[in-house]
Amino acid sequence: MASTLKPVVDEQVLLATLRARYATKSFDPSRKIPADTWQTLEHVMVLAPSSFGLQPWKFIVISDPALRATLRPHSWGQSQITDASHMVVFAGRVTMTDADVDRHLNSIVTVRGVDRNSLTPYGEMMKGFMKSGVNLSEWVNRQVYIALGQFLTSAALLGLDACPMEGFVPAEYDSALGLADSGYRSVVVATAGYRSSNDVYADAKKVRFDLADVIVRR
Repeated sequence: MASTLKPVVDEQVLLATLRARYATKSFDPSRKIPADTWQTLEHVMVLAPSSFGLQPWKFIVISDPALRATLRPHSWGQSQITDASHMVVFAGRVTMTDADVDRHLNSIVTVRGVDRNSLTPYGEMMKGFMKSGVNLSEWVNRQVYIALGQFLTSAALLGLDACPMEGFVPAEYDSALGLADSGYRSVVVATAGYRSSNDVYADAKKVRFDLADVIVRR
C-alpha cells in the first residue's frame, strides 16, 4: 500500500525551525498557550510511537500554580517550572506485566475489530519479551523519551518554546503527584510556552558537530 503521508512543511522551513528552537531557560509568565494549541500538543503526545505500541506512559499536565510552586524546589529551583505556560511530567510504568500486554491487545480488538484469538501469538511474543531478562525500567524510559522528542519537535513547529528537563528529584515528584500506588513514576519533565525577552540563550548560536562528524554512511 502506498504511503498516505504527504509533505506538509518545506524542508528548509523544517530545518530553520529546528535551528531556531532551543531549551528555553526563561519563559514569559504572562503569555499562555491557546487552549486549542495545547490540546493539539496533548494529541501529539498520545500519538507518539512506542515499542510494540504498548504506550507504557502517562502525561501529567500540571496547571495548578500551587503545585508547580511546590515542585520548583525539587527542580533545582529552575524558573521554568513556575513561569512556563504549561508543564508536563512524562511518567513511565514502574514495571510491565502480562496485564499491560492484554490491555494493549484488547485495544487492538476494539479499534481494528479483529478476532482476539488471532492476536494470541503476538501477545505471547510480547509477554516473552517482558520475561526475557531485559531491563524493563530502561526500556520504559526509552519509550517515554520518544514521546518527549515528538513533543519538542511538534511544539517548535507550532511556534512554541519548550524545555526538556531532567534536573529534578523523581522521588519528590512522585510523592507530590501521588504516584506511589499508581504504577507510574516520573521520568522526565517538559515545560512549554513563550520565551522571555531577557532569556540570554535565545540568540545564542546553536552548537552542533558537523554532519561529517556524526553521520556515517555505509
